[in-house]
Amino acid sequence: MNSHSYGKRQRHGRGRSRRRGGRGRFQDQRERAQTPKQKTFWQRIVAFFGGNDGGQRKSATPSRNGQHQQQPQQQREQRPQRKPESIEVTSPRLYVGNLSFDATESDLFELFNGVGHVHNAEVVSYRHNQRSKGFAFVQMQTVEEAKRAVEELHDKEFLGRKLVVSGAKSSEHSSEHSSE
Repeated sequence: MNSHSYGKRQRHGRGRSRRRGGRGRFQDQRERAQTPKQKTFWQRIVAFFGGNDGGQRKSATPSRNGQHQQQPQQQREQRPQRKPESIEVTSPRLYVGNLSFDATESDLFELFNGVGHVHNAEVVSYRHNQRSKGFAFVQMQTVEEAKRAVEELHDKEFLGRKLVVSGAKSSEHSSEHSSE
């Protein structure tokens, strides 16, 4: 005999609950919502060791995709704006910061060629998706041209953003700090 019961009449009528006592399914849901939920074992463990009231996250943490959750306006204003560290120009290599993500190496080459002869322009990008990190390095022909480029192009608007142009930290400079 098959498990389907064709032709058999169901005991409960259409729209009526199978449960006794006349409770509808929505009434149960309302009752469940009103009663406070018990914490799970792990939530109690985390709460015991002082972790954010049972696993609730802080509202000011950024999510993984880079978008920030809502923060109170006061906290945003309290954070001091940091000025970029100005590095003295001692080599023809320049750091270009606050760069538009749309800027290409050819755009930089053209911009810096107006000041002096550009040897090389390199936009730093992520390996996995080739998207710009927002900064670049430009190699000028001489140190004098590099100094002139800093004077003329620092705080200049380029593709909707004010550039930060300064001397690049040399490789000897960074290796000294990493060995300390």
